[in-house]
Amino acid sequence: MSSNDKRPSVAMVTVTEDQNGQRLDNFLMSRLKGVPKSAVYRMIRKGEVRVNKGRTKPDYKLNVGDVVRVPPARTKSVAETEPFVGDGLKSQLEDAILYEDDGLIVLNKPSGLAVHGGSGVSLGVIEALRQLRPNQRFLELVHRLDRDTSGCLMVAKKRSVLKKLHDDLRHGNMQKTYLALLWGRWNGLEHRIEAPLRKFHLASGERIVRVSTEGKPSLTLFRQLELYDNATLVEAKPITGRTHQIRVHAQYAGHPIAGDDKYLHREQAAYFEDKGLKRLFLHAASLELEDAQGQKRVFHAPLPEALQSILNGLSK
Repeated sequence: MSSNDKRPSVAMVTVTEDQNGQRLDNFLMSRLKGVPKSAVYRMIRKGEVRVNKGRTKPDYKLNVGDVVRVPPARTKSVAETEPFVGDGLKSQLEDAILYEDDGLIVLNKPSGLAVHGGSGVSLGVIEALRQLRPNQRFLELVHRLDRDTSGCLMVAKKRSVLKKLHDDLRHGNMQKTYLALLWGRWNGLEHRIEAPLRKFHLASGERIVRVSTEGKPSLTLFRQLELYDNATLVEAKPITGRTHQIRVHAQYAGHPIAGDDKYLHREQAAYFEDKGLKRLFLHAASLELEDAQGQKRVFHAPLPEALQSILNGLSK
């Protein structure tokens, strides 16, 4: 064992309301930072982990008042297992918070920052927030935004809030509105794009989404806001929530999103690059939902200056 390793003693943990309904394996991994998943599952399988003094399975859903035996596990320090969040990123995230109460954070996610680590990304919004708020016992993403998309992102501070918002998303009780700049002049004030979407993995390992009869039903509503010489500013409302939905539906309609390195043709991309665009022009501008008291709440994320300057430079 290295000098940086720690071997904690057995802990008997009583499940709280915030942990109610959480899977046992996820509960353990949140407590045993730095312990490999394989080791967590091995502890469960061998009976070293007990719930109310009995063996159980990884997918067991915890109830308030359950007592979980968490065995000693060799774990490395946070400094070794988590990437360091610099002061610049900490300040950027603090400044990005649009709203916060005891159960929810809404922030204006910067473009270029992933919502979570993985797939070659060591650090995302959620990992950075957990380091910013080390005493916050529960922080989980309510939904996702693509790495290059900016705008409204929700993070739950309570499991009950996470569950409610997931239910709202599932039943269409939440409205997300995006702003997007599209290639070409898309005439007509309103457009309804209903086309099934399916994920594909290319030989390179890259994930891409295409319209396919074998895909999942998908619907996006577009509304024209401004016509330019060779571009259209639209408001996009995804009624379903598929990966890359707005991006692929815009491409399918013949008007891919400016700055989209997956779905925009090279000559189209060059047009926007000449205008100074350096990112995907897709911004989650607002969220409309009901809070726990049944009151309607609307959150707005202002358009980043870099995108506003692109609009200012386009001729009509």
